[in-house]
Amino acid sequence: MNKYLIVGLGNIGAEYAETRHNIGFKVVDAFAASHGGTFSSDKLGSTCEVRIKGRTFILLKPSTYMNLSGKAVRYHANAHKLPAENILVICDDLALPFGTIRIKSKGSDGGHNGLKNINEMLGTQNYPRFRFGISSDFARGHQVDYVLGEWNEEENSKMNERLEKAVAAIEAFGLSGINNAMNTFNGK
Repeated sequence: MNKYLIVGLGNIGAEYAETRHNIGFKVVDAFAASHGGTFSSDKLGSTCEVRIKGRTFILLKPSTYMNLSGKAVRYHANAHKLPAENILVICDDLALPFGTIRIKSKGSDGGHNGLKNINEMLGTQNYPRFRFGISSDFARGHQVDYVLGEWNEEENSKMNERLEKAVAAIEAFGLSGINNAMNTFNGK
């Protein structure tokens, strides 16, 4: 099957647009922009369809808020009859340095509430995920403020280059497979 659901996790609303927790939205927006795609309102989110070399990438930004993302993922996976291995979920990761990419074919939620809900709604942890490092540069007890805080000046100065790398990683996932994407981009 040459169709993939690429899910960027985030929260809807202008107040969340530039926060670290919304990196999933930012990555799929960059992917759409780099391929001339535009998002439109759809059931449980905004979607955009991009075709590259005979492959279809369905980009999804759930409108269910982060902690209920699974409902949107399940709906769109079922609507397009996609197996779990053709779903790539993009989220933020505190355990990785800023901009670091880690792609895995499956795994636990790692304490991420968006992934936890997707695991529950899909009934499996066996779907690919793409973690984008946001680092853990916050004082003890200030995790929520940090995650829902906006990018600092240094992060913003490196963002375009990191987004270009993220777009290339998603292309590799769809065009040459998850193993190639992991080998080429993990830790980069």
